[in-house]
Amino acid sequence: MVCFLTFEKYLQNYFKPSRTIKKIACELFTLKYKVKMKLTNKVVWVAIFGIAMGYLESAVVIYLREICYPGGFYFPLKPLHKHLAVVELWREAATIVMLVAIGLLSGRNKAERFAWFLFAFAVWDIFYYVFLYLFLGWPRSLFTWDILFLIPVPWVGPVLAPVLLSLTMIVFALSICRSAENVRKVRFPAGQVWLMVSGSLVVIFSFTRDYIRQEGDFLYSNLRRGESLLANLSGYVPEHFSWLIFSVGEALILLAYVLHLVSDRKVTA
Repeated sequence: MVCFLTFEKYLQNYFKPSRTIKKIACELFTLKYKVKMKLTNKVVWVAIFGIAMGYLESAVVIYLREICYPGGFYFPLKPLHKHLAVVELWREAATIVMLVAIGLLSGRNKAERFAWFLFAFAVWDIFYYVFLYLFLGWPRSLFTWDILFLIPVPWVGPVLAPVLLSLTMIVFALSICRSAENVRKVRFPAGQVWLMVSGSLVVIFSFTRDYIRQEGDFLYSNLRRGESLLANLSGYVPEHFSWLIFSVGEALILLAYVLHLVSDRKVTA
């Protein structure tokens, strides 16, 4: 019995890992833990930033409604004073600059910066509607028409459409950030980039199609006369949103997401 215990102790000592191996394993575990914590912290803080921007955006819209549209936002919209219209256009441009800035500050490479931009944009967009509903009871439903953007022409559509797009952006963005979790640079093959860009352009077309279809002649004449593209917004009433076109764009973006997941699993396998 004593001999057996002695032999077992000998084997334990013989196969005992060296201190160097233990140290490396400990450092790797600590690094992985720190990376996960860092990713979680980024998600929380960028989300807080997006929520705060959503509140700020809704506050601006509430002030604008009280000043210019006391009866509420209904199509056709009363034209804004030229000075206010210019301020509003630059405010929207400044919003995009802020979202791009948070992406540049949060990411370590192009893919991560793009992902954090998408994440902040999506959270901002969703909570913009959340706060408007809490303060004004608007939108009345997910199918209420809204003007989403004004550059270069109005983007219009049911509230449900940008919310679905924002949820897609959140999932895609977090997937990219998770892929970079192990300090690994994320790359997008040309095919995936083509799908993302094509899908985005198709979605944008679905939002601008109705306005361009109705006001196309006026848009071109406004350009020739050097007037604003929004000069005829006061006579515009949305008629039809093509869910088919929007769905095609969403499908292309989701296909890019699926291909990203497949390629990511092959790399990590």
